[in-house]
Amino acid sequence: MENKLRLGLPKGSLQDATIALFQRAGWNIYANGRSYFPSIDDPEIECMLIRAQEMARYVDHGALDVGLTGIDWVVESGLDVDSITSLTYAKQSRRKVRWVLAVPEDSPYQKAEDLNDKIIATELVEVTRRYFAAKGVRVRVEFSWGATEVKPPTLADAIVEVTETGSSLKANRLRIIDTVMESETRLIANRNAYKDPWKKSKIDSLALMLNGAIDAQGQVGLMLNVGKENLVKVLAILPALNSPTISTLSNSEWVAVNTILEEGSVRDVIPRLKAAGATGIVEFPLNKVVL
Repeated sequence: MENKLRLGLPKGSLQDATIALFQRAGWNIYANGRSYFPSIDDPEIECMLIRAQEMARYVDHGALDVGLTGIDWVVESGLDVDSITSLTYAKQSRRKVRWVLAVPEDSPYQKAEDLNDKIIATELVEVTRRYFAAKGVRVRVEFSWGATEVKPPTLADAIVEVTETGSSLKANRLRIIDTVMESETRLIANRNAYKDPWKKSKIDSLALMLNGAIDAQGQVGLMLNVGKENLVKVLAILPALNSPTISTLSNSEWVAVNTILEEGSVRDVIPRLKAAGATGIVEFPLNKVVL
């Protein structure tokens, strides 16, 4: 039987960022706006677009072998899936997102305990119930179908909502009073699928390459030549991922130096390298960094 890995991709806000990540990792995914079955340039993978909120269910049931979803929805589902690796990327940034408890900015509420007997609107119902139960606060948690930020104070007293920057909450005149949980994207797998040697190897390769693409973001490679008499000065300037690679040139008095550094530091580092005696300085982009 032909080997196939059934891969679930998150439909919605993370869809474009996920497809872009796969492209940097080496897989081109082509999503037709009307189809839930994008094509991919890997004959060993079949893709399906699934809402992140439902991904853990279909991975747990075995309809999918592996999928990408937030750890928040895995925890919310309470299902038993293998978490293969963290993939810290979001719609707008590489930061984790937060589920926060927010109240109207002019309300008297300052902490979760002030919300006893109040109504809390959220999509993350079970996590929110457990959060308040752990604090001994009795609340009524109502499922929100969307537009959660507009519900206080008329339809709810407070909300538990996901935020990346907090700008949407501020725009709706809401004030954060606590963080309920942090979340990030995870590559999750069906337990039986991950026991299959071929599928495990394929899933581990996916994890390796996706993480390599994430780790390369915001970093660049730098190559330069320097005379041996100035090598110590040049190395003192370079912030390296590990240790710079140093290679001897045909002129035995010179060496080539190869390293990786944060893209934001390049504008300060290159002039200092030049002043320290480096020549032939070349900056180049990175697609993947695999440690």
